Amino acid sequence: MLSSRLPFLRDYILVQKLGVVASGSPEASQAAVEILAAGGNAFDAVLAALCVTTVAEPLLASLGGGGFLLAMPGSGAPLVYDFFCQTPAQRRPEKEIDFYPIMADFGAALQEFHVGMGSMAVPGVVAGIFEIHHDLGRMPIDDIMAPAMELARTGIVVNGFNHYIIRILQPILEASAESFRLYQSPASPGQLILEGERLVNPDAAATLQALARAGPDLFYRGDWAQQLLRDCAHNGGQLRARDLASYRVIRRKPVRFRYCDAECFINPPPSTGGCLVTFGLNLLSGWLPADAEFGSPEHMMGLLRSLRAANLARDEHQIDSGLEALLDAEVVKQWRKGVEEHSMFSRGTTHISVADPQGNLASLTVSNGEGCSYVLPGTGIMLNNMLGEEDLNPVGFHQWKEDCRLASMMSPAVAERADGSRLALGSGGSNRIRSAITQVLSNLLDFDLSLDEAVSAPRIHLENDLLSIEEGFSRKTLQVLEAATPKTHEWAGKNLFFGGVHIVSTGPDGDFDGAGDPRRGGTVAFAKL
Repeated sequence: MLSSRLPFLRDYILVQKLGVVASGSPEASQAAVEILAAGGNAFDAVLAALCVTTVAEPLLASLGGGGFLLAMPGSGAPLVYDFFCQTPAQRRPEKEIDFYPIMADFGAALQEFHVGMGSMAVPGVVAGIFEIHHDLGRMPIDDIMAPAMELARTGIVVNGFNHYIIRILQPILEASAESFRLYQSPASPGQLILEGERLVNPDAAATLQALARAGPDLFYRGDWAQQLLRDCAHNGGQLRARDLASYRVIRRKPVRFRYCDAECFINPPPSTGGCLVTFGLNLLSGWLPADAEFGSPEHMMGLLRSLRAANLARDEHQIDSGLEALLDAEVVKQWRKGVEEHSMFSRGTTHISVADPQGNLASLTVSNGEGCSYVLPGTGIMLNNMLGEEDLNPVGFHQWKEDCRLASMMSPAVAERADGSRLALGSGGSNRIRSAITQVLSNLLDFDLSLDEAVSAPRIHLENDLLSIEEGFSRKTLQVLEAATPKTHEWAGKNLFFGGVHIVSTGPDGDFDGAGDPRRGGTVAFAKL
């Protein structure tokens, strides 16, 4: 079995690089490396890493969630696989649904999320895995899923990052007996698992094995679907048989734009993140002096203006699905002028990037929201809470359009520079995704930072009139930012609040490089022979 070699990947005597992987966990990166070393391509590898991520980062990714893959084949046009969550075809009366708020404590900030079975949208990860494998994969699906099966059986040791996420989402994990059982301490059954203890999920191992044998119909039409539908009907959920049976992966043409010397491709509408990143970078290019240094007041004020404009543009355009208008050069020009002439002011996601020697790039972002606290019996799968995510429901909860693909801030991206080097990147972080991707791309393309430098550099994020500032800027820059915004919050150190950008690259000479974001336990692994 492929996965039997998983712990020994770092001990190989290596002579030829076969690819690079960056993800939010060493287990996911190593599983993808194993697939590349066994002859799989970048798309096999990213699916293996995705399956492992549902075990190694279970509060950020789940088979009950949704996501996007931006696939750039070595030869051929890039394509987005949209397997994000879908709204139900019929809205249940509000008084009948199970839907309630919890407060997540990030330590330096609180954020409200809504959970319960009524917050669950139609999940797409299972369908996405099989569709992508059918189109782009070349290894058997059971080999791709094998590392995740083994890891679910043997378990992961809860590290500091995992324990931090568990603490943040404690109210959700304690909201139902089933979710609590998944995360309870093996030594102290009355409390949640502690750092250093081993988290196992034998149900998830059996689930992956069953899916490898039976395919996605088991989840969308079979016994699991029937159980889910019964529980929704009796316990305040909104999913019906038609919702599951009619779910489809959507193939989309990515947004294409040029920035500095790079041709960039990013997630398109109906998701919002890609257009907002494109819009923000187009604005920034007109405000950034040619001789600006990274982190200087001139750089950060240009960035602050672009983030503010993207916030305003999102509010103005997204309700009528008019985000494509933000890609027009004349619109960008008018927004830049408007921001210059007026006063500046009146969440669970993870990413995997893979590159292989054939020139294939895979940029995959996946999310379960924070989870709704409902666990599908016998599967070890916690379902999503996408109908309870504020950034996915900007006009208010219970107002979503029926039978529609939810918009998302997730922004998997790829880019090709003039020298022939290529990049694949993306981020987790809810609303912070767009600011994280904007800043890392600017760091790379405007300031020519290395991958590690671009990812590790301090970030800012603007939400409404609050500017969050990560530690690492000069006192002079901080004074300029504080004077330009009504409210600021300075964070100590690096924090997952600011996203988690995992990036890989292939150089013009074929060399591989990568960087994992330290804010979210990022790791890089190289496949070699």
